[in-house]
Amino acid sequence: MTIHYKPLPGKYLILLLFIFIFNPFYVFAQENDNQDIIEHIKHAAVLYDNEDYEKSMFYYDKAEQIAKKLHHDSLLSIIYARKGHIHLRDGKNKDALDAYSKALEITELTGHKEVEIKANSGLIVILKRMNRLDKALKTAHHSLKLIPNTNLYKKGAHASILILTSEVYLDREQYDSTLYYIEKGLDISKELGYKEAVLDLYIKKGMVYYYQKKYDTSLDFLFKAKNILSQQKINNKTYPIINTNYFIASCYYQQEFYDKAINVLTNSINNFTENDSLKPPAIRSHLLLAHCYNEKKEHEKANLWSNKYVKLNESYQKDKDQTVDIIHEKETNRLQKEIVTLKAKQTEDKQAKNLIFWTLLITLTTLTCIVFMYIKKQRSNKALFNKLMKEINDLESIKQTTVNKKESSKEIIIDDQKINEIIKGLEKLEVQEYFLKSECNLRSMAKKLKTNATYLSKTINIHKEKNFTDYINDLRIEYVLKRLKDDKKFRSFSIQSIAAEIGYKSSYSLVKHFKTKTGINPSYYIKSLDKQHLDSEISI
Repeated sequence: MTIHYKPLPGKYLILLLFIFIFNPFYVFAQENDNQDIIEHIKHAAVLYDNEDYEKSMFYYDKAEQIAKKLHHDSLLSIIYARKGHIHLRDGKNKDALDAYSKALEITELTGHKEVEIKANSGLIVILKRMNRLDKALKTAHHSLKLIPNTNLYKKGAHASILILTSEVYLDREQYDSTLYYIEKGLDISKELGYKEAVLDLYIKKGMVYYYQKKYDTSLDFLFKAKNILSQQKINNKTYPIINTNYFIASCYYQQEFYDKAINVLTNSINNFTENDSLKPPAIRSHLLLAHCYNEKKEHEKANLWSNKYVKLNESYQKDKDQTVDIIHEKETNRLQKEIVTLKAKQTEDKQAKNLIFWTLLITLTTLTCIVFMYIKKQRSNKALFNKLMKEINDLESIKQTTVNKKESSKEIIIDDQKINEIIKGLEKLEVQEYFLKSECNLRSMAKKLKTNATYLSKTINIHKEKNFTDYINDLRIEYVLKRLKDDKKFRSFSIQSIAAEIGYKSSYSLVKHFKTKTGINPSYYIKSLDKQHLDSEISI
């Protein structure tokens, strides 16, 4: 693929030709800096294919420094996209997101669709991991529309986007669409001899049939994938091996072949590296192994693997939550830049009367739609507010009893006396409103209860029927709902102050969790309470 970029300043008078399909080799240079960039990127590409991500990143960092010195935007966008791929492979979601965002910001200026598509491919993976499936699907379809007009058409990158699109549909449980994009991907991949893609698509087909409970058909495709892994040289094969083994074991588990499942999972887990352990199928492998031992009534082993799963899942969820916050921040900044750009264009543009006419017409139509949507939203919010007030009043009139413990044959049993101590301690901390403190987290609460984080997390999962994060958020939102209803002065606080009062570090966190639990924004809730209070005073 040919990448064009703006001429270099001063003595640089020629354009460089850069190839960036899978391994970026840049073959023309006259100056020492240009030759250094080429050598750095060659080394980085080879190391990337050998899965030596740390050394590969070292050379990309050197290339980035030189490209910045030369003000070489086109090359920088390629380097950032490639660094994003390394972070993604290495499980560093936040760093990958930052690199892809930088690459996409540059492609908006340079118009390099090929780099945009490659950066989007990584962005889709991150969005999918964060369960932002609608945005991931929108990004995937946008990339598929761009591809036919680029040098990536019916190449490896095209197959990769088709694979990612099938993955998003798989997560959305739209299996017909999943199979449609799998077949399109297989057609291109087989024609190219792209064995890594064929492998991945066979795994995807195995997953589809697993979710459709067609376990024998699922195993057929999963073992096809296993044969490719064992018989052919595959780059970056760690994740496919973990994923394939997990779903083979899952099929055995569903067919009640527990020993077979345990054998597959144990062999797989024994080969995990530290980074492998935080990959989703690796984390789920620990839980599945616990379930297998639980079915065999080997509860001690089941408890051991369950505890390992809890620890790994907590680490993964922490990283995931941080990445979601970064996505929100970057989307906000992007929107602000778009608004600034739009205002600048409106100031500079002096078009003829027909443009003014169409602008006014579009504006009027938009305002009409906004007014309509606003009225509709207000009605919906009012209904949600009334429902919420009824629930709050009902809760105040009924003394809450301890939540019944969820019965499940697959739950791991912990000592009853220990559970009772933890539950009583939780109730005491709830009365003391410890959940309102900003330093309240799983470890600090476990320390107060004189237990460890694993036991506390497990107890909350079973007896509160939710994870620790949801437990704390629910307590905070229930508290703020009641206090706002009863305390007029509290309602006069800013959203930021209210958030700090109940332990959140940002107003965004309060708004996010408040809306998730109630369906409305806290500002609307406060205004509705004030209006209700005013109406009651007038009626009196």
